[in-house]
Amino acid sequence: MEKEREGFPLTALREANILLSMQHPNIVDVTEMVVGHTLDSVFMVMEFADHDLKGLMETMSKPFSVPEVKCLMLQLLSGVSYLHDNWVLHRDLKTSNVLVNNRGELKICDFGLARQYSDPLRAYTRVVVTLWYRAPELLLGTKMYDTAIDVWSLGCIMGELLGKEPLFQGKTETDQVDRIFKLLGTPNEKIWPDFPSLPAAKKLTTARQQPYNQLRRKFPKISPNGGPCVSDLGFDLLNKLLAYDPKRRVTAEDASTHAFFAEHPPPKEKRDMPTYPSKASGEGYAAARRAAMKRDEDVARRAAMEADPLEAQRIREEAAAARGAGGGGLFSQF
Repeated sequence: MEKEREGFPLTALREANILLSMQHPNIVDVTEMVVGHTLDSVFMVMEFADHDLKGLMETMSKPFSVPEVKCLMLQLLSGVSYLHDNWVLHRDLKTSNVLVNNRGELKICDFGLARQYSDPLRAYTRVVVTLWYRAPELLLGTKMYDTAIDVWSLGCIMGELLGKEPLFQGKTETDQVDRIFKLLGTPNEKIWPDFPSLPAAKKLTTARQQPYNQLRRKFPKISPNGGPCVSDLGFDLLNKLLAYDPKRRVTAEDASTHAFFAEHPPPKEKRDMPTYPSKASGEGYAAARRAAMKRDEDVARRAAMEADPLEAQRIREEAAAARGAGGGGLFSQF
């Protein structure tokens, strides 16, 4: 028994402890723990959700409307604000870790990298958050971080909801930084006072400087060709979520009261959100599986080549989804 106790993963204990202690309508509910004959067989039984956002957006014929984005973002901000109020960092917010059901309810899931933090801050590992959603301070080597890393991920998710594709699809950490700089401009000491002191900043300052913030080009106020667009207030919120300086980045709580959510058109009511065939419950499963398996071989090959452990995890998740593991299943095994 002592051997089994020593072998039980710390991350699993941390995830179970956090999830069982969090009670919020936008955080997935753990209904019970199931333990087998050995500690290798421990399951969390969770409430059912029909979809995850990533899988849903891959099958949607058109992006979410602005009222629908508002509905989803308000729920997401509410859940993350609750976590931060309770001194919890999620550290892996991404569209595949956000579940939605056909009642329009959003649930944050997968707390495998989550942990409680304290004030004053102390150093943590910087290899957290899947690459495409990883904040620039993490990419540039800091180990002293706080809730702002989750807020950056929220900005990436908002951009993805509006545009139906991830904002920054880097292949490596260096490529990810380059893509961020190309879209948001190269940071400097004026907009981010701590930037020059970050471990990886010095070697990056010699790179070609990018014009500051091209984000408005990606999300214009009006799109003549039907592409993604956003109002001035929506753009202001997106900019505040994606602020370079973590000290100036908006908090989840403040973001939830941003004027963007009060302007016309109003957020769609949850009960009025569109419904989609549930891949998790088997509707349309065969067609989705056939389409997904065409990508499986390439996904597996990329996973083998990927050095970043969290990026490899993201790619393995793609492979699992391609084999038919869609939606928000009932069981999560440690």
